[in-house]
Amino acid sequence: MSREKILTAVKKNQFTHAPLPDLEILNSLTATGDDLTPQYTSVASAGGSFVYEVKDWEAIKTILHKEFKPGVKIISGIPELDEYTYAGNVLQESSHSFADAELTILSSNLGVAENGALWLTESQMNIRVLPFISQHLAVVISKDALVPTMAQAYDQIGNADYGYGAFISGPSKTADIEQSLVIGAHGPRSLSVFILI
Repeated sequence: MSREKILTAVKKNQFTHAPLPDLEILNSLTATGDDLTPQYTSVASAGGSFVYEVKDWEAIKTILHKEFKPGVKIISGIPELDEYTYAGNVLQESSHSFADAELTILSSNLGVAENGALWLTESQMNIRVLPFISQHLAVVISKDALVPTMAQAYDQIGNADYGYGAFISGPSKTADIEQSLVIGAHGPRSLSVFILI
């Protein structure tokens, strides 16, 4: 087939834009006012995340003290967790200097119950590499920040002003190598989600 025929075929088969779903109908069907914590917990846990319902920052600190030995490198993007290295104070460091981070703790303002995803913007990450380079990742989110579906999540972030953002769901995993599941191959080996209730 000649180059011109291929290009003509590609031009003929362009995607036609479809209207976005009617979110008013979706909102009425998915009961956005309901407590979505149980659904989020069930889905995120099935994806390999550890989900904790906590009442305050002290409860989070208690869990972290049990899970991580003193002396390991922990970076926090949350001012309330001030006993750890605050990410805002190390913005000028090279990304490579975080390669030995055992845990990064960040906050999110948006979680999705249908798939366990958490939306993190660059301002919440402080440093783009942090949620991906650390051995373990923890994210703190309010139960009121959960939405039922990805369509509703996209509706919230669609017109927001951010330079970079990512949906994160569960620990890093792949089954590319001999169809054997490997956790932590390309990022954190675990994701802990703290839901403030």
